[in-house]
Amino acid sequence: MVRATEQDVAISAGGLGLSEGCINVREMRYGFIMPGGDARRAAELAALAEQHGWDGFFVWEGIWAIDAWVSLTAAAMRTEWIRLGTMLTPLPRRRPWELASQTATLDNLSGGRVILSVGLGVSGDEPRFWIFEDDPGRKVRAELLDEGLAMLQHLWRGQPFSYEGNHFRARRSNQMLPPPTAQQPRIPIWVVGAWPRVRSMRRVAHFDGWLPNYLPLPAKSGETLEQQAAFTPAIATEALEWLHKERAKLGLDGQRFDAITEGTTPHDDPGAAAAKVRPWADIGFTWWLEANWQVSARKIDRYARVRLAAGPPRID
Repeated sequence: MVRATEQDVAISAGGLGLSEGCINVREMRYGFIMPGGDARRAAELAALAEQHGWDGFFVWEGIWAIDAWVSLTAAAMRTEWIRLGTMLTPLPRRRPWELASQTATLDNLSGGRVILSVGLGVSGDEPRFWIFEDDPGRKVRAELLDEGLAMLQHLWRGQPFSYEGNHFRARRSNQMLPPPTAQQPRIPIWVVGAWPRVRSMRRVAHFDGWLPNYLPLPAKSGETLEQQAAFTPAIATEALEWLHKERAKLGLDGQRFDAITEGTTPHDDPGAAAAKVRPWADIGFTWWLEANWQVSARKIDRYARVRLAAGPPRID
């Protein structure tokens, strides 16, 4: 019987086939986040992104919204090599076995191109995300996140297992097992980590990428974005050094680990775009995600096509 302990969350990433390197890899990759729209548009824009040299294409995952994984499946059918993922999946709101089925199906369909980004999800202070249920609170969502992460790694293997947690369980079964994921030993998982919250960052260290959240002080309603706006490359450097040491303790310092940041760059000024990205690449961040969450729904298509066609904000 598998027990839901901290060690269980930390199933080893040894041998992770995500290419060599560690936290200080200087290579920068470029992704684009589609901030809205339907599955047909996602397929068209993903193809455009691939055509113009972007490395990843990501879609928003809502609770009552256009289905992110259907959209990414449509995108997979129109592309050949670009990475596909969500930004991001509120894992505590999901049944791990259902998410495992969706992601493994897409990973196999796409030939191993899926990235799963996960976080706690928003709190009850954002009522539009809690119209069907009540927020159980940050502590419970954190427990659900840890158990969901632990279960996903078993579920993706397509092998019998048993699991007993506080919120989820699985009885061992040998019947009708799905195939394992194309990527082995698992689909890469990027996890939101709040610096300098040790428990949150320690969760990140066990997995494959850090999605930064900066919360140096307890935040009241409306203060979270203000704290995040104060996140600088200098602060990020401290966090990366901490993660590097933590991963070394776990025996993971030889495995690729991504550090991800997002922002908006101009499509018509490559020099200015590169200047915005360069400070993050210089400290070891490995992904820049082009994101503009302020674009109105009716302007998303034109904004995305113009920005994608201009190409990534490359620093080389």
